[in-house]
Amino acid sequence: AVSTAEAKEWQSMKSRHFIISFRSEVPEDFVNSVLDSAEDSYKEVIENLGVQISQSWNWADPVNIYIYRDQDDYVKNGGQAGWSHGAALLSSRTIRTFPADQGFFDSILPHELGHIILHEYVGLRADVPLWFDEGVAMYQEKARRIGANKIVKDALENGQFIALTELTDMRLYNNSDRKLIDLFYAESASIVNFMINELGKSRFYRFCAELRELTPFDVSLDKMYMHISNTDELNNKWVKFLKDQS
Repeated sequence: AVSTAEAKEWQSMKSRHFIISFRSEVPEDFVNSVLDSAEDSYKEVIENLGVQISQSWNWADPVNIYIYRDQDDYVKNGGQAGWSHGAALLSSRTIRTFPADQGFFDSILPHELGHIILHEYVGLRADVPLWFDEGVAMYQEKARRIGANKIVKDALENGQFIALTELTDMRLYNNSDRKLIDLFYAESASIVNFMINELGKSRFYRFCAELRELTPFDVSLDKMYMHISNTDELNNKWVKFLKDQS
């Protein structure tokens, strides 16, 4: 939520699933484009994750998107990291962002919606490692998804690769090394892409359904994937796949 004083500086527009609050300096045509794009991205993310709207999972409460005037405003008043372009606050169904020079509609917006929709489905108490959460969000960004494997293969070759068990323990902070952040996101995108497109979409959907039942992550792997009983074995199959690629 924003403070009472700050709220006076916001205007708002509404669509079926979203309420857009924006600084007065943000062009209105941009806000209209955000509304349209948000609805389109919502449908695409739902399809990507295989999530079906049901009585147990609905959008009775809209997602709130706050658009700050620029990156400085977003970092200072939105309380976000300087390297971030968007943030999803899961418990309040809120996205904070600002009009970026490029990539807003095909990258930032679908990414943050990926976070919201994943947790709307599996819940806030599900055993979801940060890399899996970010990987699902990155999967919504077509360009980043396609380029991730090369980055990870390079990391494997130069000894900078981070195994999934280590990735699971990682946390990102405002002062985290930029190269480490980039590798974390690339690996997250690559492994989730591997799980969906190489191990099978339907199995991935059933895996998410297990997480929704609060089944531990490794137990869900063991139940849904043959010959993958834990994170280490998932890591090994993923690495083998990458190394086998020409």
